[in-house]
Amino acid sequence: MRDLPLPTLPLHEIAGPGARADRRSLRCRDAEPPASTERVRLDVAWARDEGEVREAQRLRHLVFAEEMGARLSPPRGTPAGHDVDVFDAYCEHLLVRLLGADDEPGPVIGTYRVLTPAAAQRVGGLYSETEFDLTRLRPLRSKMVELGRSCVHPDHRSGGAILALWGALAEFMVRNELDTMVGCASISMRDGGHVAASLWEQLRHTHLAPIEWQVRPRLPLPVEELDRHLQVEPPPLIRGYLRCGARVLGAPAWDPDFNTADLPMLMRIDDLPAKYRRHFLGR
Repeated sequence: MRDLPLPTLPLHEIAGPGARADRRSLRCRDAEPPASTERVRLDVAWARDEGEVREAQRLRHLVFAEEMGARLSPPRGTPAGHDVDVFDAYCEHLLVRLLGADDEPGPVIGTYRVLTPAAAQRVGGLYSETEFDLTRLRPLRSKMVELGRSCVHPDHRSGGAILALWGALAEFMVRNELDTMVGCASISMRDGGHVAASLWEQLRHTHLAPIEWQVRPRLPLPVEELDRHLQVEPPPLIRGYLRCGARVLGAPAWDPDFNTADLPMLMRIDDLPAKYRRHFLGR
């Protein structure tokens, strides 16, 4: 991994007036308390150096490789136990940590990476373009970011961590005059792909984007060969995106390395329902 670039957008742009420029802390109302004590408090920050990015990459390896069984192909020289790819050096990395009793941030328990429009130009495109033809999204690109590699530690999936990440992402978007988020939302294929095919069959009738934004997978999931009529619920992350106004951009791609079906999704700040706008943006 080459030396990290300076943040694409200055860190002062993601902090409100009077706040510390590199971090904001919050007591998350939606986090389930550990079995005994007070509510979990979370600290959300943008990674400031390679060491903090490495923490995110270790969590990603735990979730994607050790838990989900992904076959990772990191660049030569990547430390063992890290999930790294060529896009990491161009991304901003958002981290959420448990906040200790002494108000000191603890281990990283959740992460997203964000590829801004300027960084996408430098790296030559989006990660999503390795899975989908995104030609129709060209008119949106000047204010469009890509979200990726989202994960939360298995011990902390009560909802608080992901909401904390989403709040920081929404603030980032608004303060930097960005309006569109895209990314691949993954569905496990441990069942052979039937759940993914059935979910696509449901969502294409209820949450499909307008034709002018629809995209095509480079390696399509063969949905016609799978059972598309199971009654299934979206995974929690996809369900959360849909509640926030996200749209599915087209049929799922098959990612054999991660053993997932990936749905291309798009979410716009203007489409946030009022209650989420108040929750994330305070207005």
